Formats: sequence, C-alpha cells, structure tokens
Amino acid sequence: MPLLTRPKGAPHKPTSKWVGLATWILIAVVVLLAVVFLAKWARGLEPVQEFLVRYSGHSELPQNAPVGIPAWLGWQHFLNAFFIVLIIRSGWQVRTTARPKAYWTRKNTGVFTTRTKPTKISLELWFHLSLDVLWVLNGLVFIVMLFVSGGWMRIVPTNWDVIPNAFSAALQYASLNWPVENGWVNYNALQVLAYFSVVFIAAPLAAITGVRMSPAWPKGNAVLDRVYPMEVARKIHFPVMLFFFGFVIMHVALVLCTGVLKNLNHMFASRDDAGWLGLGIFALSVAVMVGSYFLAKPIFLRPIAGLMGKISK
Repeated sequence: MPLLTRPKGAPHKPTSKWVGLATWILIAVVVLLAVVFLAKWARGLEPVQEFLVRYSGHSELPQNAPVGIPAWLGWQHFLNAFFIVLIIRSGWQVRTTARPKAYWTRKNTGVFTTRTKPTKISLELWFHLSLDVLWVLNGLVFIVMLFVSGGWMRIVPTNWDVIPNAFSAALQYASLNWPVENGWVNYNALQVLAYFSVVFIAAPLAAITGVRMSPAWPKGNAVLDRVYPMEVARKIHFPVMLFFFGFVIMHVALVLCTGVLKNLNHMFASRDDAGWLGLGIFALSVAVMVGSYFLAKPIFLRPIAGLMGKISK
C-alpha cells in the first residue's frame, strides 16, 4: 500500500474552519478589488461618462413627496434592526442545533385553545417564532405609517428611470467615487430599489415561508400541502435570511462610509445636521442589540417562555 494513501475507514482530518474563513475572505477581497478596477476603467470610457451625465443616480420624486425623516421612522428603524439581528441569530440556531437543551409546549387554554394537541417545539424555535410575530407586527405598523404619511413615495419607484439611475449609482459606488447623497430629501435610485425589495418583497417572503414552516400551519390538509409544499418554503426561507444578512452588512457599511454623523442623525435623531446626537443614540441601540444577542440563551429564555407554555427537556 502506498505510504501517502490514507487507510480505508480512517477518520478524515477536517480542514480548520479558520482556514476556510480566511480563504473566503481572501476571495471576497480579490473579487472586490477586481470590481473596483473594472468600474474605474469603465468610467474612463466616453459612452459611460455620457451615461453618468444623463443619469446622475437619483430619480425625481413626486412633487408632494415628504421631506425629512420623522421620529416614528427612527423608532421603527431601531426595532426592525433589533428584531432582525435576533431573528437571524435564532434562525441560525434552529438550523444548526442538533439536540436542543429544552422544549416548549403551548398552553392549550384561553384565547388560543385548539382541538388538536399543541406541538412541542425546541426553545430555539419558540424564540425564533416569537421574534417573528413581533417583527411582523412592527412591520405592519411601519407599512400603515408609511402610506398615511406619504413616505412610501421615497422607497417605491414611481418612474422607470429608476433603473438606469440605479445602474449609475452602482457604478459610482463600485468605482469608489460615490454619488452625492442627500438622504434627508431623496435616496439614490439604488437605495430606493434596495429598500423597496426589503419592505415589499423580502419581508413578505420571510413571513409567508415562515408561517408555512411553523406549527401554526394547518396539519393534515392535503390540498394546502400540495399547493404550498414545505420543501418550497424551506428553499426560499434560508436564502431570504442570507439576503437580510447581506443587506444589513452593506447598509451599515455605507452608513459609516458616506457621512456617518449626518446619516445617523437622519436615522436616529430626525435631524439634518452633522451633530453627535445620532451617534450617541446609535451607540446605545447597538449596546442594547449586542446585549440582547448574548443574553438570548436558554437560561434567560426559559422563564419568559414558561409564562406562555410548558418547558420540558
């Protein structure tokens, strides 16, 4: 037998996860550098320059579109970020936890009494579903306020020129010669498409697929199961989570790199200036999110879950 041949049945030494992570980071850096160099080269071409002159990266808003960011939107922004961080964390735990340390069973009394016996689920899944409910309720309030205040005009495309303007903004970002920002008045076209996708596409997909995978879905209904199979929901739900994760990373990076003080004042203090109030509120909100992230453990979740159901091993 050759000396370099691993004996049959011998355990395969796994590659270090840190080596794998470093490899992916290196690949990402190389890809990003290639994109930057390609974008800078493209901006030197005359047709591209003419395109950028014609499409600045911003699509005009309707004349009656509101200006500024109201305080309620700042609170909604914080709550949405808070829930999203914990939803991603708990969702990953549900996906990767092989042997849960505790289970939760709903109390079959009061308003939520059902004929069928409540399903026992892991504590991680209970936490994930509870956060989902709060996130959806917060989202419904956001949608109502968005249409009542007219703020929908700022994140819903109202003109087809949003598409070429989005390409223009993307090219400007990629070349590191970023578009002129004035988020207090009008988001650039790429932001409009991104926010529209998050609010009106990704969020509903996450909710609809989540309901299909949850214990709330009617059991034993052959027609519903055939129309909307569990496998379809699973294939959509996880990529949607990855989309949210990528959006959060990119969103935070651009906020920090395109005028951090002014951006944070817009988002958290409802002010159009470069003071320090927004940064202070942001720092406090990050502290709350980080603290909640690390406190979201069975030892702290059991007492809360026990108020709404039975905890078992």
